[in-house]
Amino acid sequence: MAGGRRAAALALRWGCCCLLLCCAAGKLEVSMPAVVEVAYGDTARIECNFSIPGNGSYAYINWFYIDRHSRVKLCSVVGGELLEESADYKGRLSVGNDNALSVARVAVQDARTLVCQVGAGGHGAGENRTELRVYKIPEAPEIVASRGGISVQSRDIPQVASCVSRNSFPPPNITWHKNGEQLQAEENKVKIPEIVTRESSWLYTVSSSLFAYVTREDRDSLYHCTVHYWLRGQRHAVESQRVKVTVFYPAQHVTLRVLPSPALVKEGDDVRLVCEADGNPAPVFSFYKRELEDSWQDVTSLADTSTGVLNLQDVKKSSSGLYRCQTLDLDDMRQLEKDVELVVNYIEGVSVKMDPSSPLREGDSVRLSCNADSPVDLDFQWRDAKGRKVAEGKQLLLSNLTFETSSNFSCKVTAHSVPGLEKSKQVAVAVQGKPRIVSISSPLYVRQDEVVNLTCKAIAFPRPSVQWNINGTAHEYMENQHIASNLTVRVDHDLLRAGAMCRVTNALGTSEKHIQLLDHKTPESKGVIIVAIIVCILVVAVLGSVIYFLHKKGKIPCGRAGKQDITKPEARKDKIVVEVKSDKLSEEAGLLQGANGEKRPAADQSEKYIDLRN
Repeated sequence: MAGGRRAAALALRWGCCCLLLCCAAGKLEVSMPAVVEVAYGDTARIECNFSIPGNGSYAYINWFYIDRHSRVKLCSVVGGELLEESADYKGRLSVGNDNALSVARVAVQDARTLVCQVGAGGHGAGENRTELRVYKIPEAPEIVASRGGISVQSRDIPQVASCVSRNSFPPPNITWHKNGEQLQAEENKVKIPEIVTRESSWLYTVSSSLFAYVTREDRDSLYHCTVHYWLRGQRHAVESQRVKVTVFYPAQHVTLRVLPSPALVKEGDDVRLVCEADGNPAPVFSFYKRELEDSWQDVTSLADTSTGVLNLQDVKKSSSGLYRCQTLDLDDMRQLEKDVELVVNYIEGVSVKMDPSSPLREGDSVRLSCNADSPVDLDFQWRDAKGRKVAEGKQLLLSNLTFETSSNFSCKVTAHSVPGLEKSKQVAVAVQGKPRIVSISSPLYVRQDEVVNLTCKAIAFPRPSVQWNINGTAHEYMENQHIASNLTVRVDHDLLRAGAMCRVTNALGTSEKHIQLLDHKTPESKGVIIVAIIVCILVVAVLGSVIYFLHKKGKIPCGRAGKQDITKPEARKDKIVVEVKSDKLSEEAGLLQGANGEKRPAADQSEKYIDLRN
């Protein structure tokens, strides 16, 4: 009995399970993705997958969207045809072969929950839903720093900068950063208000402002804003440019410098006193120079008060002294000041003394001494009239003076520690004495009645004059330290005989020299001899050419048969015989040939006579 009950219970359980399985196997299943994300303006594709028992076909597919907890029908698919029913989606819907719904030109308003409902006749109906999310990446943020600048003494929290992000969906978040570190809102110190605006395109514009106190160190700080947005489950960020903010702060320190270096300032320089303060904006600058009894002279009129530069042109020794720069901050009326000592280096009182100071004569010696005053160490150099260095030191000794030594010497005083600081003093060393004639044009070869120039050159101090003992045209000129005279005269018999006398005279004496003139005859005899020799050479050359020509023509017999003795009585006086001898047998053999062109033996050519009678 008990066994029967147990079997009945098992049979009942098996029947129930089979019934459940048959019911589950006969249910219509619809599957869809939970979320679909699409970019603004693109095409969204929402899949709707379903399975019908027994591989049956669907009767219809209805698409809805949820609007405030109510369903609004989008379209229906019956018999493979799409029937649109929503004016908001008209012309933007399509269904593919896989039954997926496509929404073209997605707008922000399309971000809704979509429902896919499938009907399969006797198998009933099934549905599922998908959340369609639309996104628009925000544009790069635009940052603008405070235009008027910010004072560190501001009582209210000042605005540092503003940031704007445009055309995004959904609205993004904006954060602020200083020197790379994120700023957080802090009561009474940092405020970050934000405004979100939805435009007519349903896209969002987000504006954010940064309010914060600043310090003088923030003059170099860099600020930027960052826009954060979500896309496909990940957070993204876009940063703005870095900007600096103009910070106003009072000066704490002031400096006063001399340009160029104060140790190198010399008389005649242009000097700048540069006053600088570490405040922003720059304070008002004033300049003063200390006078006697600790009184101060206002020299601000020589300065550019906007830049804090005092210009001193062509400084003198009197420009030296203590200068003061004074600053005034117009915000808190606080004054700062700084002093600097200006030393103008100079050389003055350059003088040269001669020892002895009495007039100098040739052979004397003289010592030149140079002195000068300056606040720095000095160097002394001596140079001659041509600028050549002749000595160093304060003294120059000149021994065994001559007229040629007379010159202008200069003492050049320099300060090696101050480049360009130098002065010079000239002194004339004049050696006096009677004239000394250094050159004359003697002896001079001349011809009778010839016009010649006679030259006489001398040196002396005081300057002498030159006289000639004959008449002529004289031209006197200076050449270096010498006086020269050229006398143009015509040579006659008396001048050839007596010559000329040059006399040079000054207050200390006279010197004279005689110029000898010699008759310059033409060597005519030598010329005649040379011409005669040349004529003879030409005659012999012509004669030899004629003989050789006649011989070649056979008109001159050669050989022993033709030789005749010019001592025979029957020889007539009008007959001329020329005897030609030679030591070279080879030359004779070449010249003396018979009429038939045969050569004669060398033994017959020791003496040959050429008969010139025919």
